[in-house]
Amino acid sequence: MFKWLHPYAKAEKAYQLCSTLRPWFGWSSLSLLLVGTIWGLLFAPTDYQQGESFRIIYVHVPAAIMSMGVYAAMAIAAFIALVWQLKMSQWYIVAAAPIGIAFTIIALVTGATWGKPMWGTWWVWDARLTSELVLLFIYIGILSLYSAFDDKAVAGKATAILTLVGAVNLPIIHYSVEWWNTLHQGATITKFEKPSIDASMGWPLFINLFGFALLFAYLACVRMRNEILLHEQHRPWVKQQVQAGG
Repeated sequence: MFKWLHPYAKAEKAYQLCSTLRPWFGWSSLSLLLVGTIWGLLFAPTDYQQGESFRIIYVHVPAAIMSMGVYAAMAIAAFIALVWQLKMSQWYIVAAAPIGIAFTIIALVTGATWGKPMWGTWWVWDARLTSELVLLFIYIGILSLYSAFDDKAVAGKATAILTLVGAVNLPIIHYSVEWWNTLHQGATITKFEKPSIDASMGWPLFINLFGFALLFAYLACVRMRNEILLHEQHRPWVKQQVQAGG
């Protein structure tokens, strides 16, 4: 079933794939983010309760969703790395973690910026906020653990195990609003049967969400290329790429 994926377990094929997809992801994400952000900040109607403060959702919500989405992809890669012993999956975890850190920091900062006018404080130990902060620490812990080993084969297995264990935090983040009495508002765009946001506000949010997803894909391709070159630097094909300027 997945025979077409097998060639991309090889470093050279994976590098070529990332090189091919990178510009498509980059320009697509830039286009969507420009349209979604301008639409949301300038043309979406003002929220009747939150006023103009609600517009931060066009950055906060996609960043928060992607902070979890990136980790979910890392958890899948960790499972593949442990079961099928694919080095490429181990490298992907290391490549994706800094991107996840960036999305998580953006989510926390924009959330705090929104919380000040809405709650009267920059931070509360709310279940959703606290579990998102824990996610940031897990991301940092994964990179720290990988750096702690000189033997990168051992480091890759250790980080894969930690990544799988840390995945327990994802449902806690998602369902924290329902499980505990929390200040954080409930789901909006994820309620597909009846979204809690009007279409005039929701469309730019959906566009930005896809823009952030493509931005992650672009950054993942860039970082994955770097990881492959780092680990395969003594291979003849890498030297050929460098000589050809690729």
